[in-house]
Amino acid sequence: MKFDIVITIVPFEKEADAINAIKKAGATGATVISAHGTGIKEAKTFFGLTVELKQSLILSIVERHISHKIMKAIYDALDMELPGRGIVFSFQIEAVMGLESQLSIMKQEAIKEF
Repeated sequence: MKFDIVITIVPFEKEADAINAIKKAGATGATVISAHGTGIKEAKTFFGLTVELKQSLILSIVERHISHKIMKAIYDALDMELPGRGIVFSFQIEAVMGLESQLSIMKQEAIKEF
């Protein structure tokens, strides 16, 4: 099996929507990391303190043949064509270990799809 990692960065309040879209599109799980960052616009300040909005970094290892489907599901569910809604991208994974508990589910899903 070949795998991709789908990386999604969304506003914290959109985290649950992103995870639901990821799972509905066929991923067997996700890892969420709390994050903050900067974009094209400057961060807002309040009495000299910078106000940074919380973001969620969501990582999902998925079979390569469904990675675009998952990315599209996230994009659509979060209306990512609008500014400030997040970003989703993927990379090919050269090697992975530790997915034994999920392999049977992935194989069943692949059989259904093909």
